Amino acid sequence: MSSNLKLNATHNPSLKSWVSSANQDKCDFPIQNLPFAIFRRKGNEESFRGGVAIGDKVVDLAAVKEAKVFTGLAAEAISACAKEQLNDFMAMGKEAWSELRKVLSDALSEGSAHQQVLENCLVDMSDVEYALPCNIGDYTDFYTSIHHATSVGKKFRPDNPLLPNYKWVPIGYHGRSSSIEISGSSFKRPKGQTKAPTATEPSFGPCKRLDYELEVGIFVGKGNDLGEPISINKADDHVFGLCLFNDWSARDIQGWEYQPLGPFLSKSFASTISPWIVTSEALMPYRGAWTRDSDDPQPMDYLESAENRETGAYNIQLQVLLETEKMRAANQEATPLSTSNFNDSYWTVNQMVAHHTVNGCNLRAGDMFGSGTQSGPNPDEAGSLLELSNAGSEPINLPNGETRTFLEDGDNVVMKGWCEKAGAVRIGFGSVEALVLPAE
Repeated sequence: MSSNLKLNATHNPSLKSWVSSANQDKCDFPIQNLPFAIFRRKGNEESFRGGVAIGDKVVDLAAVKEAKVFTGLAAEAISACAKEQLNDFMAMGKEAWSELRKVLSDALSEGSAHQQVLENCLVDMSDVEYALPCNIGDYTDFYTSIHHATSVGKKFRPDNPLLPNYKWVPIGYHGRSSSIEISGSSFKRPKGQTKAPTATEPSFGPCKRLDYELEVGIFVGKGNDLGEPISINKADDHVFGLCLFNDWSARDIQGWEYQPLGPFLSKSFASTISPWIVTSEALMPYRGAWTRDSDDPQPMDYLESAENRETGAYNIQLQVLLETEKMRAANQEATPLSTSNFNDSYWTVNQMVAHHTVNGCNLRAGDMFGSGTQSGPNPDEAGSLLELSNAGSEPINLPNGETRTFLEDGDNVVMKGWCEKAGAVRIGFGSVEALVLPAE
């Protein structure tokens, strides 16, 4: 592992917490995770504030601040986390992130002298509601899955699915941050202009080809000054953590509007993120080698480094499930549609950061990247219905007898993510879900 990415005591697989639920198999939030969110108790007018997940509990960081358990940099970090958004904490940088993670790990470990105090700072996760973890000032959506890009490209350009720039540059576009919402939200089916292939002119109405996109969200922590690029080997200093991200897509609206400038109304109507940000430090055991096919163009110098080759990839398993209105009425569980892995991304997180800033663009704490739809090399690893249904020509058969090509009103899409391998403790991201409502 590179000099920037070192395992420490917080990653110890044998570490256990006095919060017993954190020690259970398949728990998303063991003591080796400790992700951050903004929360409050349901049905309560109290302020939102920062929390850390441990088992089925939330550590109320505002309560920890009032208890005056910690001193120094950790106390400063706690104070920043006690606010209604995490931007100030994210801007403090990795020294503060790591210090707070360390003291919380120690305080939540079996035998901790702080157990009695912190027990009074725990809230049942079942009793909380979430807000966006930070003010997302800017949002950029990348297109890092070559499998998704190839699959989609084949539907429009069968003989040349990838455009000439794809293997040279991390493709991205500036998205709309105002319509990013937290998991559990619902949204109305968007309306817009569409044009059928046989029509002579476009028509206006509700989207008929509504889709999800399975993505990873990447949160910027400490920013950079305007005109000062972030080098690929410094990118880890600026990435606070990752979450799950569903970037909904109106395929028929997009097909009419995207040339020559790309997505607009087809993407800006709704995006949904999971509440918990898993920190870059928690993900260190799941960083691994990133490779580029020797027959492909190799990255330019500003996108290339030995460290990126050694630890650029993230081994994050991803899953999409669908719960229809009929399933809910029958008390049936959501059915899995596909699985994939962030490992298969053609471009790495650090390459995204380096490319985004190479022109001097300044990132700010709370800015978010979308990874782009994460599809694997096999058909059942597709991260969108556009791919799974072959652009709507091959309906997907659900276990209850229903079929889907694209999403219908009343559909609830659930995405999950977790990291798991021998020699390390499984950590999870929780889930992200949202319900499709009818258009007005």
